Amino acid sequence: MNKITCIIIDDEPIAREAFQDIINRYLKDSLELKGLGGSVKEGVELIRKNDPEIVFLDIEMPDECGLKLFDYFPTYNFEVIFITAFNQYAIPAIRHAALDYLLKPINFIDIQEALCRYKKKKGSNSCQLRVETLISNLTVGSDINQKVAFPTMDGYKMEKLNDIIYCEGDVNYTKVHIYDGRMIMLPRTLKEVEELLSCHFFFRIHKSFLVNLNYVKSYCRSENGIHLDNGWRLPVASRKNDEFLHVLTNWRSQHINI
Repeated sequence: MNKITCIIIDDEPIAREAFQDIINRYLKDSLELKGLGGSVKEGVELIRKNDPEIVFLDIEMPDECGLKLFDYFPTYNFEVIFITAFNQYAIPAIRHAALDYLLKPINFIDIQEALCRYKKKKGSNSCQLRVETLISNLTVGSDINQKVAFPTMDGYKMEKLNDIIYCEGDVNYTKVHIYDGRMIMLPRTLKEVEELLSCHFFFRIHKSFLVNLNYVKSYCRSENGIHLDNGWRLPVASRKNDEFLHVLTNWRSQHINI
């Protein structure tokens, strides 16, 4: 079996050594570690020298943010898996861009799962597009203006978060209904899509429906349902009624002048 070549870029020596130790102990048959870097500059040199398939990249580094790495490469064909401490702002943006990440402290199981996801994505040739989406999302700041990467047969398709009206689960698939009338069929469960769309204006109203609160026109408790701006009606699960009303009321009070 061919090993996957990789490098690690992390400014913390202890973290780099711990990661290297995990590879040597548990993943030496899967990963070939080509080098360790402590800064963006060192990482750039390692990438140019070794042409790795995966770059494990720390985001928070003192001299240069890890994302600055991509300023040095007009084009690139490696996959990036980010290393980060928990950050409520960065992690949703990474998810929206369909990129992978490892939370510190890193463990063997998380790396193994990340490698499985990498193998599924391998050949999509879209990492650069997804990284550009991530950087754009971190720059714009507002969830409404951000984009999300949806998997397709040959890569990923970017859609603005606020163009999504609602998502409909259908066993192991999800139908994503877009503002302009398009419908995108994803080979993902609704739970997986809900995690991908993790931001404060999407709400799971039913086991089969995830709705964008910006498109809710009215809510009727007696009907256990909502009406959307385009006239469609969706059911609200009885057990979700009180929570949904609370979330909707708070959302409206914060974002709409009534």
